[in-house]
Amino acid sequence: MIYDVTLAISYSYPVPSVNSRTVMRLTPSSVEGRQVVRSRMIRAEPAPSEKRETVDFFGNAMTTAVWTEPVEALRLTLSARVERLTPAQELDLSAPLDFLAQEIASAQDIGPQSPHHFIAASRRANPVGAMTEFARDQLRPGMSTLEAVEAIGHALHGVMRFDPDATTVNTPAEEAFEMRHGVCQDFSHIMITCLRGIGIPAGYVSGFLRTLPPPGKPRLEGADAMHAWVRAWAGAEIGWIEFDPTNDRASGVDHIVVGYGRDYDDVAPVRGALRGFGAQESRQAVDVVPLDDPAAG
Repeated sequence: MIYDVTLAISYSYPVPSVNSRTVMRLTPSSVEGRQVVRSRMIRAEPAPSEKRETVDFFGNAMTTAVWTEPVEALRLTLSARVERLTPAQELDLSAPLDFLAQEIASAQDIGPQSPHHFIAASRRANPVGAMTEFARDQLRPGMSTLEAVEAIGHALHGVMRFDPDATTVNTPAEEAFEMRHGVCQDFSHIMITCLRGIGIPAGYVSGFLRTLPPPGKPRLEGADAMHAWVRAWAGAEIGWIEFDPTNDRASGVDHIVVGYGRDYDDVAPVRGALRGFGAQESRQAVDVVPLDDPAAG
């Protein structure tokens, strides 16, 4: 499946900001076996005084921009063409859950794909008793790691309610879990916390979700903004798997990856600093158009 992805984020400031510096993780990257990026471009209006393209530790494309002149309003625009590959239908080759700890201990790699980076608590996904207990309640003897991940994802989808007005970007996972509602970021942080609590390495995936469902199918939640889902390490044989608890399904051709991290902090789409005062206003618009899907016509 090939998609044209556009994203526009606009900011306005009550007083012109001075010496603004922004770090953006907005551009998709090619992921072996999952997606190929055919083109990508990010523009900023007004044009920055300095701009630098780099890659962070986890392999995510990162754009740093600096404005030395006062800025009253800022508009960031992403245009990308991405081919999302159809995942192969595979047998469950994940490690038995009872033996996963041994496989983690045997992993010698400490690169960005190592499970060791994703097993410990992070600021937004710190295992607590209630979520760990919830995760354990979904397990049964003899489960594989893949089965455990899917069982926890299905259960969370069953008890959580998608509510775009219930939380903010700073709402802790524990609070969203107690309320039993939130957005895709909350669903993902809760699932990551649950998985880590029972010893499964888990991380955060930032990306986009297609906006045009097939005929007769419901529109997927979270399609008007950047989306988030979960990746989990299921053993040396199968490696990383991905699950979208917001929509109760494994990630597939509808999911376009932008970045991987331990939690949202590692892949925040826009983060920066500026000199000024007053509350800024922001708006975001996303469009994901499939080019080779007959249903899109």
